[in-house]
Amino acid sequence: MLLLCNLSVLRSRQVASVRWDTPGRDSSESMPCGGGDIGMNVWVEGGDLLFYISRSGTFDEHNCMLKQGRVRVRLTPNPFLESSDFRQELMLDDGYVEIAAGGTTFRLWADVFHPVAHLELDSRQPVTVDLCYENWRYRDRPIRKGEGWQNSYRWAPPEGMFTSADSITPEGNSVVFYHRNPQQTVFDVAVAQQGLDAVKNQMMNPLANLTFGGKLWGNHLQYTGVADGEYAGTDYRAWQFRSSGPVRKEHIRVALHTEQTPDITLWRRQLEATVARISAEDKKQSRRWWNDFWQRSYIEASGEASEYTRNYTLFRYMLGCNAYGSAPTKFNGGLFTFDPCFVDEKQAFTPDYRKWGGGTMTAQNQRLVYWPMLKSGDFDMMPAQFDFYNRMLRNAELRSECYWGHKGACFTEQIENFGLPDPVEYGFERPEGFDKGVEYNAWLEYQWDTVLEFCQMILETKNYNHADITPYLPLIESCLTFFDEHYRYLASRRGRKELDGNGHLILYPGSACETYKMSNNASSTIAALRVVLETCGRKPGMLRTIPPVPLRTVGGKEMISPAKTWERINNVETPQLYPVYPWRMYGVGKENLDVARNTYLYDPDALRFRSHTGWKQDNIWAACLGLTEEAVRLTRLKMTDGPYRFPAFWGPGFDWAPDHNHGGSGMIGMQEMLLQTDGNKIYLFPAWPVEWDVRFRLHAPGRTVVEAELKNGEVSYRTYSLANKTGSLTPTLSKGEGEEVVVCNGAVQALVKGKKNSLKPYKPL
Repeated sequence: MLLLCNLSVLRSRQVASVRWDTPGRDSSESMPCGGGDIGMNVWVEGGDLLFYISRSGTFDEHNCMLKQGRVRVRLTPNPFLESSDFRQELMLDDGYVEIAAGGTTFRLWADVFHPVAHLELDSRQPVTVDLCYENWRYRDRPIRKGEGWQNSYRWAPPEGMFTSADSITPEGNSVVFYHRNPQQTVFDVAVAQQGLDAVKNQMMNPLANLTFGGKLWGNHLQYTGVADGEYAGTDYRAWQFRSSGPVRKEHIRVALHTEQTPDITLWRRQLEATVARISAEDKKQSRRWWNDFWQRSYIEASGEASEYTRNYTLFRYMLGCNAYGSAPTKFNGGLFTFDPCFVDEKQAFTPDYRKWGGGTMTAQNQRLVYWPMLKSGDFDMMPAQFDFYNRMLRNAELRSECYWGHKGACFTEQIENFGLPDPVEYGFERPEGFDKGVEYNAWLEYQWDTVLEFCQMILETKNYNHADITPYLPLIESCLTFFDEHYRYLASRRGRKELDGNGHLILYPGSACETYKMSNNASSTIAALRVVLETCGRKPGMLRTIPPVPLRTVGGKEMISPAKTWERINNVETPQLYPVYPWRMYGVGKENLDVARNTYLYDPDALRFRSHTGWKQDNIWAACLGLTEEAVRLTRLKMTDGPYRFPAFWGPGFDWAPDHNHGGSGMIGMQEMLLQTDGNKIYLFPAWPVEWDVRFRLHAPGRTVVEAELKNGEVSYRTYSLANKTGSLTPTLSKGEGEEVVVCNGAVQALVKGKKNSLKPYKPL
């Protein structure tokens, strides 16, 4: 039995750290560290402290996401070789990594508000510091067979393609390094291939003359020369520095800058401006940001569930490291990829490598990284993803205008950061006369609806946080306009009428995810259009033309159909459950829950495709449908420790390691197990097992914060509004017929399972 009691004072909390007592073997045993838009993989190997530096938005001429280099530090005498008290610890509460041995301590942190990484040394005894800036792009690097998967060319890179060399120059106690893209890039290749040269001058081009890199320096360093070496099968050149003498303290900084500039002079000037802005207050402000980050949301559990909630927290930390990036956190590793030979020995390429590209975004994967930020209250981190689409809006509209002569933005599933399909998925060898707006690809053809999830995310930030979404309304309207005008256009080319006999759009040819191809009225597309239209409320005429979600009967049980009809099955997704999540047309407390549960439990394809791996979201659907045992089973599989030393480095799954869409879907599932909403109703613990003690702080629509604790079968909770935190935080308790109903601040209702249970959706199967 669950009981209700007031939670008048919540316990103070300190975010736990992650501690290792031995050095690592290689970069796969690294620890993430970052902030703002910087990510670093940190480890100690063979007595050396090493870390990779990554930054959001560093896309080269082929749209590979390049690292900023690797830093290696060795001390003499060497405490990591001569002492037995080694400790490496991720201090989550303050957002930094500390490494200590033999009275010597390193602290590594990234400035949240300025693109600067800091390495601070504090030693009880004087030590000589040897530092190397290591770079494998010291020369032009030919793209080897299979290596094209790191950029836009995937399995078909042009013969003779190479990654151009970086510029690296030692200057006194510093080294300045940068990669500069040429004027001609993969953008120009895609525009020409896709027949858009006539409108090229109207298109946003994020790659031409893009320059990224930085400056590394230390207080006591002196340049000593270069040396060549090899790490994890990749040759590199090291620019070497040594302290002018033994020191007890050293402060090494790496300032970064990324900008499209007509020449390198302006880039250098802006880099120096970043250096000049460094202040003693930066550390305090960054730590304060992390402190606030952990207070605005958390999930903590004891017992078995403590592993899953810890990994939830660790993954959220990695998302926080790219809070303010110029590009969204990538699903295939984010800022924390390491040497690929430790992911797949058959793909032993440079540290820049990750499968599924750098500047190419896969919408079905990306969405899972950003949906959980609503309930975690990380609204300030979401514009990186929203702006990604907003920047590309005009390019996507030009596709529709040039190919079909109608309005609306046509965004594809696999999409470059300039709004066009990546060239290899678009198809270099296309049949004569094939529709130029359609990718010649069996998986991706006609899959245009995934942008609608990001439209809904934008709308939900207004519902959750009263965000000003005015800058994004043209994007939402244009995406909706595309479906209205394009499917009327296609119908008018097949026959006399634009709509069917019921006055509905005929969504054919379409695609239910990448799975049910050449579909007619895919349930995932219908649910997307209906919910976005209802939420934004700006196109009532179009809303009336959206057909109903198709249903079918299998084995005597009514369930959601993937589509009205389809021609083939091409992948292993389950779009018939998208009306449950992300579109929330079915779920706990909603009508026709049995139809959705039948789909989950008895649809033969849903059963055949069931998995916890990577972007699979069966755990989310189980939670949304109140199927507690299933949600628990899948959470155990998904949120247990990953295969690498850092517990939240999952993967590679379907994509790469660390697998960020694996972590994102795991986050969403746990949130849905704890808290669901329907209108002004908040459902606590709709799919959380009573035997798992837990407490959480999560966000709900209306700037509402929900804090609750389940302990020994008893529930404590409170809700309050971020808009009026001075109001009473003690809920008023009243009892409804057969259920416990709490009314807080006169508006929000929290319904919790009680001894008498009239809420049928809670009844376990």
